[in-house]
Amino acid sequence: MKKNLLYIIFLIFSFPVNAGMIGFLNDEDGHTNWQHLANWSGGIFIILLSITGIMLFLSRRQARHSNIALKEITTQLEERVLERTATLDQYNQLLKDSNRLLEGEITQHKTTTDRLRSSETYIADILSSMPLMLISINKYGKITRWNQKTESITGISSAQALGKDLWKTYPAITVTPEQVNHVQTQNQAETIKHSQRGQYHFDITIYPLREQEETGVVLLINDVTENILTANMLVQRDKMSSMGELASTMAHDINFPLQCILKDIDSSIASLKKSENSTSKGLKKIEENLTEAGQRGQQVSAIINNLLDFSVSRGGKKQSCSMQEIINETVELARKVITSSSGLKFSDIKIECEFEENLPQIPLFSSEIKQVILSLLRHSCYAISENHAAKKLESLIKIKVMECYDALWIKIQHNGLGVSKEEQQFIFEPFFTNQSTKSDYHSAKRLSFSYFIITEQHRGQLAITSDINVGTTFHIQLPLS
Repeated sequence: MKKNLLYIIFLIFSFPVNAGMIGFLNDEDGHTNWQHLANWSGGIFIILLSITGIMLFLSRRQARHSNIALKEITTQLEERVLERTATLDQYNQLLKDSNRLLEGEITQHKTTTDRLRSSETYIADILSSMPLMLISINKYGKITRWNQKTESITGISSAQALGKDLWKTYPAITVTPEQVNHVQTQNQAETIKHSQRGQYHFDITIYPLREQEETGVVLLINDVTENILTANMLVQRDKMSSMGELASTMAHDINFPLQCILKDIDSSIASLKKSENSTSKGLKKIEENLTEAGQRGQQVSAIINNLLDFSVSRGGKKQSCSMQEIINETVELARKVITSSSGLKFSDIKIECEFEENLPQIPLFSSEIKQVILSLLRHSCYAISENHAAKKLESLIKIKVMECYDALWIKIQHNGLGVSKEEQQFIFEPFFTNQSTKSDYHSAKRLSFSYFIITEQHRGQLAITSDINVGTTFHIQLPLS
């Protein structure tokens, strides 16, 4: 329509038409006929208005049809939107229901997860807090668990141990790969006891892992040192109590006839001295023998008194004592009771004592410590008699007492026959001897009782350093607390 209107306007105002119309509007004399021009213009205007009205009518009609079509399309769209909306509402409801169910499952899963995590943490805390060493390894020997007790004993953190080979990480462990393989093969738990006399005692139990994705074993290492030492101590104290009772009975039984013998010897010596013929050689010899017998009797009496003191003082609690007083009393006792088989008297040995100033009192069983020191002095006397009989050296025993690192250290050193390296390994074992049964030197070398008293009764240490040609030093360490 617009194209047709433009075409008509173009024809009206085109040059040929204008040229004809201009001629029509002029008079014969060539002047413009304004009446004709006005009529022509009015006609043209009316034509244009008519055309415009027709075009408006046609446009309105077309618009009405378009509106109707638009309404139909809108109605269809609305129906489709309603259908889609209903479908979406249905889907949304299904989605909400699914989300609700999923939220419930997620909540249940979180609850289960929290319970599992709490159980795992609880079990891990139990395993970590166990007073036993707990080590688990897989079938390749790699460490999968390393608890706090294991960390404290080995000094190796779990971060350093996990995932590493057990025997490379902790070479000191006494369990062998063969034992682990045997447990896995037999699929049965096995207990191994490992101990070092007077040092430590361990119960090692190896458990195979059953019904697990990754096979392996669990090692439980229980330090039963305190239990064993306590049990041994009770047994030994019972034995020592029996020994004390037996020693007391024997001492009383021996002491009475001995005192009678000593009384008779003293009476005989006094009678010989009063005799007029006491200057004869025979009487002199008898007097010397009786004097010697009297001295030996006094020595036996001192030994018996020592047994009585030991039997009476057994039991009870530790008392705070002065180590200097104990050593001085023991040295005086040794001068009375110790004589080697070769005839060397302890009183003939030079004793040098060195005590650090302001030594503290120390809790101990004084009678037992006296027996330990007496045994070491007896050992020294016999060692000196063996060595000095040939070399004729000055007999010397040095005793030194000092305080060091919350402990009292006692050193007893002699310049007699030393102890070989082989003998040093077994000198604290029961009934140790490096002599034949004909010699009595072995009785002085039995130091297992002394070792027991120091290590188990007093929680101390007793060690030895020695050289065959130089002598021996005994080292005693006693805790002050």
